Amino acid sequence: MLPARSLTLENPASAESIAAAKPVLHSIERLLHWLEIHDYRGYDTFDGLNARYVRPLTFNNALLRILLQQGVRRFPLNLRPFLGVAPERSTKGMGFLARGFIRLYQCTSDAMWRNRAESMLQWLVENQSPGYSGACWGNHFDYQSRSVFVKALSPSVVWTSLIGHAFLDAYDQFGNAKYLDTAISCCEHIDRDLGAYREGDTRCIHYFPTSTHQVHNANTLGASLLARTASYVGNSSWLDLATRAMQYTAKYQRDNGSWYYGEAGNLGWVDNFHTAYVLDCFKWYAMATNDHRFERQMMDGYQYWKENFFLSDGTPRYYDHKTLPLDIQCCSQAIDTLVFFRDRDAGSLPLALKVAQWTIKHMQDRSGYFYYRRYSRRIVNKTPTLHWGQATMFCALAGLYQALVGSEHFSNNLTAIAQ
Repeated sequence: MLPARSLTLENPASAESIAAAKPVLHSIERLLHWLEIHDYRGYDTFDGLNARYVRPLTFNNALLRILLQQGVRRFPLNLRPFLGVAPERSTKGMGFLARGFIRLYQCTSDAMWRNRAESMLQWLVENQSPGYSGACWGNHFDYQSRSVFVKALSPSVVWTSLIGHAFLDAYDQFGNAKYLDTAISCCEHIDRDLGAYREGDTRCIHYFPTSTHQVHNANTLGASLLARTASYVGNSSWLDLATRAMQYTAKYQRDNGSWYYGEAGNLGWVDNFHTAYVLDCFKWYAMATNDHRFERQMMDGYQYWKENFFLSDGTPRYYDHKTLPLDIQCCSQAIDTLVFFRDRDAGSLPLALKVAQWTIKHMQDRSGYFYYRRYSRRIVNKTPTLHWGQATMFCALAGLYQALVGSEHFSNNLTAIAQ
């Protein structure tokens, strides 16, 4: 386990907040122990095409690639060791880990956490996708969807934007200009390489350089990074693209406050963590620009999300119309978004703690890592995914811990948490 001093608070909060944070702290320590033993490596939900023993049997056929990829992903047991899929480091995972370490540094001032964050960021600098106009990242495996085949290392605006935010977090905390330079480089990639779908005055930033689908979380993530970076460097063209992209997604908000995953016939579902991404991005945009024109859409979306994606005990539902499967990324992103909105909703932090308590009880293995999915009470996929599970949960729990020990109003909500 980690040394006791490692998470000693620089400015301890109330006794009540510390008591509430202790199980979160213990969970973080167990998870970090697992991550260090495994050298920050794990599997990915969609890494089935890295199955070197059976990939040749797909004969480069799209349907057979889908069957292999989805079969590995959906089978309740982890088939990867038998199929030749090795645990790897994930670019998106390393970005989430860096953000988590930055959060621990913020609430402890322990240089150990700064060193680990900077190590993750340096790894990301050294493992960019080559051949593009700026810093960008993608998966370490081929990916086949119903509509497109994406080669390994092809950059994704989701990966690049989330990692770019990690570099801006580091710049905010450490003041090193090289981190801002990397975020600027990310924006150059988004602006020059990705392109955007045009609809009137609005834009929808493409997911991949080779994709033209309109996907809301991808669009708003790109916009949020452009807006946040523009607030440091005053790039008016990036801000204009960000505004037009947010206008696109705001326009497609449904009457009940929700968003479909995307605007195509086969993308019409509403799920937990993609909705949470969109909400985060509206908030990042407002914070970066001081432009609050999307306040109503953001809070209507937040209210719909909060009312439809959680059971009374904190269980995070996957879809707005059904609970199963119980997915670890729904858990982690729910915690992170609830913590992010604590300045807008007094009930968000108590709910975040409820979700964390449920997740630790039902999804964390004795060895410290978190399971991928629960399909029922008895059927559990215990695959140790890295970015999908371990990295996102580490980042979310670090943010929750930081909020608990630094919250002035948290003790007033302890009764709500216990109910």
